[in-house]
Amino acid sequence: MRETLGNCMPIKLNSEIITAAILGFEEQKRHIDSQIAELRSSLSGSSSAPAATSEVPRGKRRKMSAAARKRIGDAQRKRWAESKRQSEPSQATAEARKPKRKLSAAGRAAIVAATKKRWALVRAEAAKAAPKKMARKKATAKKTVAKTAPARAAEKAAAKTAEAANQTASQL
Repeated sequence: MRETLGNCMPIKLNSEIITAAILGFEEQKRHIDSQIAELRSSLSGSSSAPAATSEVPRGKRRKMSAAARKRIGDAQRKRWAESKRQSEPSQATAEARKPKRKLSAAGRAAIVAATKKRWALVRAEAAKAAPKKMARKKATAKKTVAKTAPARAAEKAAAKTAEAANQTASQL
């Protein structure tokens, strides 16, 4: 591994140099921690050890006794029971409501008949509107036919003259 320091020559880093750097930085960290502890003690007016260390002790998990777990569980169950008791009056009013109504066969038949009648009226109105639409389409078709009628008349006249010529030719 090679590193350069500014314009200097490259420095070859080996494990001894890296280990020495780590030790030096750790010493600087301890010095800074002690200075922080002094400043904190001057604020609070008492001399105390450094409050926060960067390393957290591992494997020292506090265990709770069975009796403590039971007390916590009982207290939680009591809180749940209290909250359920408070919500019960709203459920009681829900039960006091009228039962859901059911549709009888006669009522259903009446609804079906009314629906059929309504759709029959809709279809009848559509049928009434359809001839008007057809009349409009026929009128526009007649207009287009009227526009092309002179051309067709000319074709018919030409056809008649051709037939007359054929008849006179056949008679001769």
